[in-house]
Amino acid sequence: MTAPSGLIIVDKPGGMTSHDVVARIRRIADTRRVGHAGTLDPMATGVLVVGVEKATRLLGYLTLTEKAYAATIRLGESTSTDDAEGEPTGGSPAAGVSAAALRSAIEKLTGQIVQVPPGVSAIKVGGQRAYKLTRAGAAPDLAARPVTVYEFTVTEMRTVGDFLDLDAVIRCSSGTYVSALARDLGVALGTGGHLTALRRTAVGPYDLSQARTLEDLSERPRVTPLAQAAAAAFPRVDLTADDARRLAHGARVPAPAHGARIPAPAHAAGTTETPMAAFAPDGTLVALVTEDSGSLRALAVFAAPVPAKPTT
Repeated sequence: MTAPSGLIIVDKPGGMTSHDVVARIRRIADTRRVGHAGTLDPMATGVLVVGVEKATRLLGYLTLTEKAYAATIRLGESTSTDDAEGEPTGGSPAAGVSAAALRSAIEKLTGQIVQVPPGVSAIKVGGQRAYKLTRAGAAPDLAARPVTVYEFTVTEMRTVGDFLDLDAVIRCSSGTYVSALARDLGVALGTGGHLTALRRTAVGPYDLSQARTLEDLSERPRVTPLAQAAAAAFPRVDLTADDARRLAHGARVPAPAHGARIPAPAHAAGTTETPMAAFAPDGTLVALVTEDSGSLRALAVFAAPVPAKPTT
């Protein structure tokens, strides 16, 4: 039986690609209509938000939300991929890095920064993924892009020979590469650096407390219903029955007073269009909308149009 439309929060294991997880959920949910919000590299573990059926249309907007990670960074060695899966490319002893130098370098990598993505990222260059070009020996020159690092906190440090290993908590905007933060920290300190472990702990309002392993999901799929998922991830707008009907037909409707909106735990970042979830009086998710010149414009419609009541 096909699973209902909604989100499945997976605790991705190491060694699997995000596409591998989607393929497994397709079998579990018995549907081809499955996607994910935000790729995790095979080395990484943790929260992967997977959409089933109609909820796949939420994913592009969920990808834009804030993300949180627990990371381990090794200072003293650079690699070809900026993580532990690459080949060593040099480095300098880091055991003597002072706390003051480390603090200063981290401060410069916090806030609004400009970052060059790793060559093994999934960014498309000329229609091809950067990682495919890099592995074929034609690594592309990727443009720097603005990102925001809301928090970069070192929670523990360990000296391992000439290396200095840092455990860190990182909260950042969409599009931020934690491996690039590790690389750039190593460059700033003159030691080289790369990422040795990464666990995503949250995507917007969805965190590890809600995540389930693939084994658990194989025994009992846990799907967060579409309306509940949208209400958790986006600010809420409650519509009148007439406006819900008109919006479902694709028409614009007047934006309600600001007091009618209920703030959600997370919001989309890095876009001029701030999605809101618009609900009919019966609680049905009608659409994701954005405010445009005093009216609500649908970004994605989920509810089938309701026929207008006949006039007498």
